[in-house]
Amino acid sequence: MISQADLAAPDVVAARLEGVDRVLHLAGVNQGDPTEVVAGNVKAAVALARGLRRCARQPGSVVFANSVLAGNGTPYGDSKAMAAATLADARPDLQDVRLPNLYGEHGRPFRNGVTATFCGLLADGRLPEVHEERELTLVHVTDAAARLLGTPASGPWDAAMPGLAITVPELSRRLAGYAATYRSGNLPSLTDRHAVRLFNTYRSHLVPSRHLLLARRQTADEAFRAVTAGAPGEVVRSTMRPGGCQVGRFHLATVRRILVLHGVAEILLRRVGHQAVVRLTVAGEEEVVVDVPTMWEYEIANSGVGELVMLTWTNAVMDQSCLDIYPSAGAAQQRGLVPVVA
Repeated sequence: MISQADLAAPDVVAARLEGVDRVLHLAGVNQGDPTEVVAGNVKAAVALARGLRRCARQPGSVVFANSVLAGNGTPYGDSKAMAAATLADARPDLQDVRLPNLYGEHGRPFRNGVTATFCGLLADGRLPEVHEERELTLVHVTDAAARLLGTPASGPWDAAMPGLAITVPELSRRLAGYAATYRSGNLPSLTDRHAVRLFNTYRSHLVPSRHLLLARRQTADEAFRAVTAGAPGEVVRSTMRPGGCQVGRFHLATVRRILVLHGVAEILLRRVGHQAVVRLTVAGEEEVVVDVPTMWEYEIANSGVGELVMLTWTNAVMDQSCLDIYPSAGAAQQRGLVPVVA
């Protein structure tokens, strides 16, 4: 990591870059006074280029997170184009990655794009106001990260950055439909890559402060009902002895709904990279389901005196060749070490 303070010292930058495998230039300014936007984008590139020229052992590759708006005549677009040219002068093999409109879990409304803004408004019970008809190309942040890192394609991510072409009004209607369906306790149709990721993006704005982690069911048969019949999915029945614990893991894309049929489960959730833990205690007779958010670590323990029996639904059949399951440090290991949210 190179800080703003480091950028003012060319020798420090050169030392940090010396012989590394890959340099990712992700910093940028896209809001504020036009003069500050231009200065911020250009100055960072100039400082990085100066450090690169002082490296005795050059990095293996240099990647610039540019924008499809580069060179479009706006202060932001033109300054991104200037930054790319500055870096390419120092490294002619620069990988200049033009990123479109990105979206993903926990984006900040009114700051990280229209998708985050719409999701934040809907999570607050408000409807987005649409003032333009333009078409967007949306790419999920995990796909963009895979492209920047040069990661081979896998189930949860794709470095080819498959995009969704959608107009602003269509995006508003789709997200509003997800919100209305989810408020009823049901799951929307999740039949394609972007449907899953847009739904997960909306869900991320509901946790941890809102209570839709616990979606009340009417009958056992309705616990895993989706709007469209024939949507992909898998249901697994599992049991756990008293005192047993399922190790911590998290998903990047998989939608996971848990129904406790018998016994008492303690479910601990923690957003990846954060410390606060959400603790849910769920008994079979309570008739609730728990939806695990993507990019949240979860751990399940049998906190009762008898056997714990659960049904788990996922939106896709688990493919052993590209599992969307990643081990975590374990939320339970943080008990007593971090604040616990009841």
